[in-house]
Amino acid sequence: MKQGRIRQARVSDLLKETITEILIKKIKDPRVHDLTITGVEVSADLRVANVFFCVHGSAKKEEAQVGLESAAGYLRHELLELLDIRRIPELHFIYDGSFDYGTHIDELLNKINIDEG
Repeated sequence: MKQGRIRQARVSDLLKETITEILIKKIKDPRVHDLTITGVEVSADLRVANVFFCVHGSAKKEEAQVGLESAAGYLRHELLELLDIRRIPELHFIYDGSFDYGTHIDELLNKINIDEG
């Protein structure tokens, strides 16, 4: 069982690194240029990968989601070419709101500091 979790973690890390590289170097769609892949979780059977992302600046998360979903087939093809794994998992893209929450907390703390100062 422990061996399976180690493999899941290695595949997750490899997918995160490779998807990021493909998005930077090969995808020309402007909807996916202002985003960061924050993590990848692979199912126990390695058939499904949840790819978590966040957007920067004025980029819209809905546009980024559509851009990633439209690039999913190309990403899987590139992953098949670049990685030495038997099966490339189906990619599901999920917006990671934790950075938005962190930004909101920072804004609240700054407001408290301004009000007190």
